[in-house]
Amino acid sequence: MWATADVGDATERPFTHLDGSGRARMVAVGDKLVTERTARAACQVVVTPATARRVAAADLPKGEAVTVARVAGIQAAKRTHELIPFCHQVGLTAVEVVIEVDVETGAIAVTGEAQAVDRTGVEMEALVAVSVAALTLYDMVKAVERGARITDLRLVEKTGGTKGDWHAV
Repeated sequence: MWATADVGDATERPFTHLDGSGRARMVAVGDKLVTERTARAACQVVVTPATARRVAAADLPKGEAVTVARVAGIQAAKRTHELIPFCHQVGLTAVEVVIEVDVETGAIAVTGEAQAVDRTGVEMEALVAVSVAALTLYDMVKAVERGARITDLRLVEKTGGTKGDWHAV
């Protein structure tokens, strides 16, 4: 017996992460087709303009934050299956993390993309990449600004798989 959910269009589908007794489980993906999959995610780190200038100038007590955060995000994407229960280990073919500092507003945009040719998507890998990059930025700036905020974590788009492409509105 499958648990079902209303998906908003009056149709019902089984919860694939629940077994017949309603217990959480990892979804079997062995029968899924191997396809090219991508996902993009984004978030923002909000600091004062003075702190943003120091980030952009690589003038922080802990060193050059942008490169360290970018590398941390890439490493994190590769370990997503160790961090999020029920995530499959995915053979990533590429991970990119981009960090853009707006020194006028103090907004540090963090975007990331994960790619794989696999049986399951890479949305979580993209989200973990930008999350850890943002947390690393926070760690790097906290000596000069403890009030930094991480905001607006979201999936921007995904492509591939049986459900097809999705883009945020």
